[in-house]
Amino acid sequence: MVDFIKVDTTSMVPKYMQIIDSIINNITTGNIKIGDKIPSINKLSKDFYLSRDTVERAYSVLKKQKVLVSVHGKGTYVAQNQITFKPNILFLVNKLSLFKMEVYNAFVKEVGDNFHVDLHSYHCDESLFLELINKHKTAYNYYAIIPHFRTDNLLHKTSTDKVLKAINELPKDNLVILDNKETEISGDFIEVTQDFEQDIIAALQIGIDKVSKYKKIHLVYPKATFYPYPSKILTGFKKFCVQNNFEFEILEEITDQTEINNNSLFITIEDDDLVKIVNKVKRSSFTLGKEIGVISYNDNPLKQLLGITVITTNFLSMGKEAAQLILQKKKEKIKIPVNFIDRASL
Repeated sequence: MVDFIKVDTTSMVPKYMQIIDSIINNITTGNIKIGDKIPSINKLSKDFYLSRDTVERAYSVLKKQKVLVSVHGKGTYVAQNQITFKPNILFLVNKLSLFKMEVYNAFVKEVGDNFHVDLHSYHCDESLFLELINKHKTAYNYYAIIPHFRTDNLLHKTSTDKVLKAINELPKDNLVILDNKETEISGDFIEVTQDFEQDIIAALQIGIDKVSKYKKIHLVYPKATFYPYPSKILTGFKKFCVQNNFEFEILEEITDQTEINNNSLFITIEDDDLVKIVNKVKRSSFTLGKEIGVISYNDNPLKQLLGITVITTNFLSMGKEAAQLILQKKKEKIKIPVNFIDRASL
């Protein structure tokens, strides 16, 4: 049995993963069969000069995947020899929004039947995220993470010290960061993200001819919310306005008291604020796309139908690109380009 298990000390693949892959490969090829007894942790660690923790971690993963089973007082045995064994991917999203689900669905469609993907939402909560990582950190072959968190006062944070520590403890060969770039994660891993600060600058620059017809630009940015938005959107917006000498204002929401004046442009992030500002324009003497302009974040069929100009990321491409990198066993950092779609509301 030991002869079938291979561990390459020069490989970048973690040793516990090599043990897992070696056992699974031998099961699928028939070298190891159902009911065969697997070497004990002590024997394998001694024969390959490995720590007990390394071997125990490998066996723990295989037990969770129901490949191995332990019989008290007798040892560990092969419980299945399914050739159709699929590597597992833990997909962690900060919220179950339409756009995060677009990333997930595109990802699952692209990996196809090659992988089993489990979806969990941690709702921007540090404690829940850490609980999910600690619970599942030895049971998956890949970890796809969309990192967005909230502080105690409901502000946005890309990560925290505890989150960074937990992510950095994951094997980088198995790590995929999506949507929000995290520069403090060490090592070489897959990253497919957007750039919130530069994207709003680039998008508004594309549409600057129409944007310039408005006297003042209002960004409706919900500062404190259960699912907070990246503060880099705010930073990028301010930079664009200063660089181009635009008068601007930051609003936290559209309320009954919000005034709309001639030659005003509103950029909304939440759809509730988009609906409110469009309704205000309809009740006023102004015309949408003439005296009042509206740009919304992230496209959807309703915005297309209503002719709302949008700044949007290709979330389908984000999921597809990440899946392709896994399938091709490549570790690259890809930036998904922003789209500025000009419609009647501008």
